[in-house]
Amino acid sequence: MIRIVFGIFLILHGLVHMFYFGHSLRLFELRPGLAWPDGSWAFARLVGDETTRLLAAIFCALAALVFVIGGIGFLARLDWWRLLIGGAAAVSILATLLFWDGKMQQLDDKGFVGLLINLAILAALFVFHWPRFD
Repeated sequence: MIRIVFGIFLILHGLVHMFYFGHSLRLFELRPGLAWPDGSWAFARLVGDETTRLLAAIFCALAALVFVIGGIGFLARLDWWRLLIGGAAAVSILATLLFWDGKMQQLDDKGFVGLLINLAILAALFVFHWPRFD
């Protein structure tokens, strides 16, 4: 039962990235006034906010896709699921850090809850080697 719950959690965590994908392309607003990823410390001055939004959308879509595929692989007990989930978590963490505006206000709107979830996933997979299928 825990395997099914964790597999579904991984897939849903991936799909949450699609909310940020849509928001970054300005297809909708996650919250009125949320400017993320505009003002990114890493990209905004270098390439402008429009290109920053496109890059954020690519990162979010990639993380979502790999989380979903990895979650399906986990549920199917395939050998490669752990590397995919680890890679998706790493991409998601990188996106959170690169597209952050450098301000400490409203961190939850800027993906920092997801960052904590990703760190917990990485710790579970590679530090505690959980879950095991033996």
